[in-house]
Amino acid sequence: MKKIVLFIALCISVSAAKAQNDIDVLLAAGVEDAERFANDYLAPGTNGIMYSLNANWFNSAKVKPLGGFEISVIANASLVKDEDKMFSMDTADYNNVQFVQGPSVQNVASVLGENDPDIYVEVEYDDPIFGSQTVELELPQGIGDQSKNLLPTAFVQGAIGLGSGIEVKARYFPKVDTDEVTFNLYGAGLQLEFTEWLPADKLWPVALSALVAYNHLDGSYDITDSSGIEGENQRLENDTNTWLFQLAVSTKLPVFNLYGGLGYITGKSDSDLLGNYRVTNGPLTSETITDPFSVSSEVSSVRGTVGAKLKLGFFRINAEYHLSEFDAFSVGVNFGFR
Repeated sequence: MKKIVLFIALCISVSAAKAQNDIDVLLAAGVEDAERFANDYLAPGTNGIMYSLNANWFNSAKVKPLGGFEISVIANASLVKDEDKMFSMDTADYNNVQFVQGPSVQNVASVLGENDPDIYVEVEYDDPIFGSQTVELELPQGIGDQSKNLLPTAFVQGAIGLGSGIEVKARYFPKVDTDEVTFNLYGAGLQLEFTEWLPADKLWPVALSALVAYNHLDGSYDITDSSGIEGENQRLENDTNTWLFQLAVSTKLPVFNLYGGLGYITGKSDSDLLGNYRVTNGPLTSETITDPFSVSSEVSSVRGTVGAKLKLGFFRINAEYHLSEFDAFSVGVNFGFR
């Protein structure tokens, strides 16, 4: 298959696939079992993307003066740890699924990992003619080594000063719409500088500010060709929304500055498996399942930020690192006035 995470990870371009099944493979075991597996399988990927989205909302605690602006091209990436590539699958939590080999609890690939060797499960179903029957299925793979242990996002961002210590920001990634994949990303932020409101603010060696920012990502991936189940209009749709609340501090030097801060990220990602799926129950009968299930994951975590910015006239470049549930780094190329 082409990897499900394709539309979620924005700029990830992955080749066609080694796995023969998508997350719909376990529909043969019933919707409840398929939904349980999909939730555990997708969550590390959607969580990592939510952290990646929230990097580089600021590169200074000093806001721009009235009419000052900056246009930036930004690339972010959250780091994938080994524990994010797998999840513990306990078949005791499933109604109709058992591992073909090994114990009932095994680590299997998430959307960020890879099963090596392949892992097979035995699914039990009721045939109206022959009674209880079983079928052997291969669990889906993830992006594995193709991710290079990174979950990237990218966008264009703009910021403008409104005066009185207020700066507004917006970010955008051009909408992609192909036969298989669509996705859209945008966000907005507001930064308020406290030191701008204090007496003799020019004498302060550092700037202090607060930021609140919102990100939205939505996408759809057509899995009809990669699905192991016959049907129509088969697709995975995702809707992700995050909020960032950040306190920031930075130096106020003419050319080179350090910045950092403490923030809080919260977000939710909803993924829906949609379309028609004709699940075969033996050689003679089948059942059509429409829009099988929805799964979601949530993040809520404190993060710390450290960064540096070099300013050379209209041209600026910055780099930063974030410590959180998913560590992340970001690089921005910026063009601005004042």
